[in-house]
Amino acid sequence: MHAPIRRSASVLQRSLAARRAYSTASSPCLLCSHQLRTGPSIPTSTSAHPLRKPRHPQRRHNASAASSSSPSPWRATLNKASELVADAAPSFTLNPAAIVAGEMKALTANIQDLLSSGHPSLDKVAKYYIQSEGKHLRPLVVLLMARATYNCPKLVGQPRPDAASPDTNINSPITSPSILQDFNPSYSTTGPFTQSQSLSPPPTSLPPSSSSPSSTTTQISPSQKRLAEITEMIHAASLLHDDVIDNAEARRGSPSGNLAFGNKMAILAGDFLLGRASVALARLRDAEVVELLATVIANLVEGEFMQLHNGTSSQSSSSPAVAAERYSPAAFEHYIQKTYLKSASLISKSCRAAALLGGSTREVADAAYIYGKNLGLSFQLVDDLLDYTVTSSELGKPAQADLKLGLATAPVLFAWEQYEELGPMINRKFAEPGDVDKAWEMVQKSNGLQRTRELAESFSRKAIDAISSFPDSEAKEGLEQIARKGLTRKK
Repeated sequence: MHAPIRRSASVLQRSLAARRAYSTASSPCLLCSHQLRTGPSIPTSTSAHPLRKPRHPQRRHNASAASSSSPSPWRATLNKASELVADAAPSFTLNPAAIVAGEMKALTANIQDLLSSGHPSLDKVAKYYIQSEGKHLRPLVVLLMARATYNCPKLVGQPRPDAASPDTNINSPITSPSILQDFNPSYSTTGPFTQSQSLSPPPTSLPPSSSSPSSTTTQISPSQKRLAEITEMIHAASLLHDDVIDNAEARRGSPSGNLAFGNKMAILAGDFLLGRASVALARLRDAEVVELLATVIANLVEGEFMQLHNGTSSQSSSSPAVAAERYSPAAFEHYIQKTYLKSASLISKSCRAAALLGGSTREVADAAYIYGKNLGLSFQLVDDLLDYTVTSSELGKPAQADLKLGLATAPVLFAWEQYEELGPMINRKFAEPGDVDKAWEMVQKSNGLQRTRELAESFSRKAIDAISSFPDSEAKEGLEQIARKGLTRKK
């Protein structure tokens, strides 16, 4: 290799290696199949660093093509060096989880502490989905939003509890434990409560908090960390309940909760998760945040009821049968609203709550909410798409699951515009023999998959645009990366 080429390749390799939080193959990204290795953090803004944007092979190709028309020794050497670096090193990608690695590492253990019970069977079932391997997308987004809004404008004269006092003890009960009668072995040193104990409220300094105070290092307060845990608890509860309703057999590559423990235990464990999540939520001592997350639970139930109707009952016509068999935009509006309630409500309201707990202004909280809403819609559309485009082993659950459950998701609804014969099948929830295979084939022949992907991309762009005014930071870029990577994931 010529000396100029070796020197140019070396310069490019050092420049690429200097990038912060970008990595190569070592640990898997939570959002896609890319392999990543976490790197050192370098606090450089996107606008100030020329290497902030990932290099694209197409751009290198275009540059090379342009140079061929006006060659020079230096340009030829640089192009050759670029090709050598591209061949030698994999593409670099930001790993959002690396930005909040410490908080994510403690997440599962903290949730398990919150869910501890004196009943061994309940303890086991309640922690079943928490212990299983998953993306943990929702708490990841909450933690990143907490950091991304750290330097955003704050409310004047209305400090939030953690903004004024980072050492707020989020584990302290508001009411006397002897009245609560909620024994948690992870936080109690005296055993189960008895009627003889004092009814007075406990001192605010006990029991000790397991969460570290916020600092300029983490930029995430204890209440924001607890919010991330609460969000995952609500999500796990909804999975337990959904799997009972759907009679599911697998979840995340393992037997579903209802299959492993039975319907009754799965339902009770889901209820217990929601109860403990509500207790933790109340101890954040923020009424608006409590309202936001409480309505999420109601939204989940409302969305499930909407899903039972598949969008057909929302249409109006003099002939109900005809209305159910002919495509109408009302069917898609029904689907989008159902998707928000079942999937996007939790992410969007958790993002807003994270901004509020950090003392951010209403404008910042609104932007956080819009980001979460569009991200949630985009992710669910991709989920609907994967049911038609990946295998069961890749997905971690049976393929064609939505059709077999009688669900008309976005690909089917788009295909319905082209194939009117889908209407009767949607109306009867694909219950007749051959309905599932026929609907599958029609979706594959239609433009439904492409339109679903385009709609998911549109929501993803809206999510990124919503936080465009936030100050440049690793966390903001991580949120943007999540919105982009969600479009290419395989599970």
